[in-house]
Amino acid sequence: MAQNKSQKTKLFLSVALVAILAGALSSVLTLFVLRKMPSTVVQQSKQVVIDQQTAVTAVAKKVGPSVVSIVASSTQINPFTGNSQSSETGAGTGIIVSKDGLILTNKHVAQGGQTFTIYTSDNKEYKNARVVAIDTFNDVAFLKVDGQDFRPAELGDSDKVEVGQSVVAIGNALGQFQNTVTTGVISGKSRPIVASSGNGSSENLTNLFQTDAAINPGNSGGPLVDIEGRVIGMNTATAGSAQNIGFAIPINDIKTSLESVLKNGKIIRPYLGIRYVLLNQDIASANNLPTSEGALVYASGNQLAVLPSSPASKAGLKQGDIITKIDNTIINKDNSISSILAKKKVGDTVEITYLRDGKTETTKAKLEASN
Repeated sequence: MAQNKSQKTKLFLSVALVAILAGALSSVLTLFVLRKMPSTVVQQSKQVVIDQQTAVTAVAKKVGPSVVSIVASSTQINPFTGNSQSSETGAGTGIIVSKDGLILTNKHVAQGGQTFTIYTSDNKEYKNARVVAIDTFNDVAFLKVDGQDFRPAELGDSDKVEVGQSVVAIGNALGQFQNTVTTGVISGKSRPIVASSGNGSSENLTNLFQTDAAINPGNSGGPLVDIEGRVIGMNTATAGSAQNIGFAIPINDIKTSLESVLKNGKIIRPYLGIRYVLLNQDIASANNLPTSEGALVYASGNQLAVLPSSPASKAGLKQGDIITKIDNTIINKDNSISSILAKKKVGDTVEITYLRDGKTETTKAKLEASN
């Protein structure tokens, strides 16, 4: 028994020594390669690092004036004195999107209080900012402050964003540190999550960017920008059980709402007029469906699957149809119908591919404004 233990000990030491020797050999080889590496290559490597640092600094200078801190407050009546008193209930970040003070932020920031105070990067304070519009289908809202000559952020094209691309996040970290700048990359695209707020409510969000740029409480509503300083997303959530896993709404999913608010003063968005269940393998197996991807047009109880006189009704869709594509986008867990429609405008015509009785059919629907 002692001999076996001794043999095991020797084996363990051998493995450990091999690891150490391998590390030492690796260091020697690295030094050798560095010594033999042409000076021009080393200089180029240093230049890349310097260029990246310069780029991040330039991004911070460009975007910083377009980022604001938002403090939400609520007024309560003191039960002992009968007097009203205001207290801070939360903090977030916003992105200036117009010269006259329209601010883009998260819905959960706008719903966090009764009154809002805006602080700009040059420490100006704007009290009594008002909520202009809240998107009921996405974690998006718009606030407004009175003023002129604000610097709106430059918006990019989030459809062109690639995994591995460098990004910069800016926000009011922890509600205390204004315009905190962090860097990282796009870690993934089209992520679906269930986001929970501090008040116990939750929301299903789809088609999100995942990034390892540090995003903290208070960063909500702040910009995620590319290395050119163009906003490609709005920071909205973090994974509380992990490090450096944050999520942002692609800016292209917000542009239609933004254009509507700028033009009409409210969000007028297109709708299709169906209730549906996003399919997965379990639902497909339980209901003997021919596919595990797509959206099953379905409603239970007294609800209607297809709303009367809606674009879906006019297009001939019925309960039990499985929508597999809208235009050229496949419907799955990464691409819900709502996220696709978020990029459309009222009056757009979409081609819908669906399954009915095992056969593939197509139809077209002209999107109308939701009430």
